Formats: sequence, C-alpha cells, structure tokens
Amino acid sequence: MSITDIIIRVFVLLFAITVHEAAHGWAALKLGDPTAYNLGRVTFNPLAHIDPIGTIIFPLMLIVMRAPFLFGWAKPVPVNPLNLRNPRRDNLLISAAGPLSNLTVAFLAYIGIIILKFLDPNLFVSRERFSYLILLILYNAIILNVILAVFNLIPVPPLDGSGVLMGFLSDKSAQKYEQIRPYGMIIIIVLWMTGVLRIMFSIVLGIVDFFIRLI
Repeated sequence: MSITDIIIRVFVLLFAITVHEAAHGWAALKLGDPTAYNLGRVTFNPLAHIDPIGTIIFPLMLIVMRAPFLFGWAKPVPVNPLNLRNPRRDNLLISAAGPLSNLTVAFLAYIGIIILKFLDPNLFVSRERFSYLILLILYNAIILNVILAVFNLIPVPPLDGSGVLMGFLSDKSAQKYEQIRPYGMIIIIVLWMTGVLRIMFSIVLGIVDFFIRLI
C-alpha cells in the first residue's frame, strides 16, 4: 500500500464516519430530539465525531497490519428518546439514517466513476492521469462506505442494526433482545476474532468489484 493509498483511505474513512454520525444527529433533530444538534454533532466537521480508539488507533492498526481495507468508528450520537414523538419508530429511523447515508455516498461515488469513465475512456489504462487519482478516491469511497454501512447493520448492540431490529420487535421480544446489550462488544470481538467479519467484508468487496467491472 503506497503513501498515496493510505492518505486517500484515511481521509475517505474520516469523511464516511462523519457523514454517518451527522446523519444520525440530523435524523434525530428532524424527529424531535435536538440533543445531538445542541452538542454540535450535526456537522460535517470530523473533529466533532472523532473517537480516539475507533477513529485513530484501530485504523492505524489496520494500516500497520496491511489490511485490504480500512475501517473505524466515531463517538456514538446521543439520542434522548423522551424527545421523540414515537420512540420505537423514530429510533428505527435514526438508527437506519447512518448506514443509509453511507450507501447514498457509495452510490454517488459509483455514479461519479461512470461519469469519469465517460469523460476519460482511458481511465483504467493509465495510472499517470489525474483522473486516475480521482478514480482511487471514488473507488475507496464506495468500498469504505459500503463496509461501514454493512457492519453497522449487523443486529448486535450497540450497532445500528440493533436499533433497526428493535423497531420491528414486539415489546416483549424487544425487552428480551435488550438483555444482550451488555455483551454486544464481546459478540463483535468474537465475530472479528473468528474471521466471520473478515469473510463478510470479503464478500462485500467481491460484490463491489463486480459492479466496478461492469463499468
């Protein structure tokens, strides 16, 4: 991995995380909870969302380990359910807003590559062109945003997927499901250590590459 690749991936990851958290805060604001907005979390300023471990240390570890992808997370956006008009439904929408924002960015980046290929037919041939640098940025934007969205949709607390799932459960089932929250991070670590997450990410990368090759 070259220095250029590392710089591009770091900045794209930071942007993806920022969009993700800002989307959570924006959705909460629109649904009646100004908590995140009042704390300055509805912003595209990455400094407002940085988590020392998830945004700095963990991505650096992946870079040192020469991982095929970069990954990380930010400080969770605070939500006060007492401010929500329909807590069950609204929490589902707030949880879904983050992954949906990343998928939207990935889709726009894919459209960007299509446009770039139309403007420069030799885009995939010469690496010396400036357009190739733009291609790398857009390609990494697709990869990192899709991975971030897919990871967060895993239905394990405190990931967004748990909030989405809670919105579809009955009150009784939701209470039982909530009991696994204290063990959420342990479950995620086990999924990582056993290679389940890496297999999942490899499948995601394969799907993304398939669509890129269609261009």
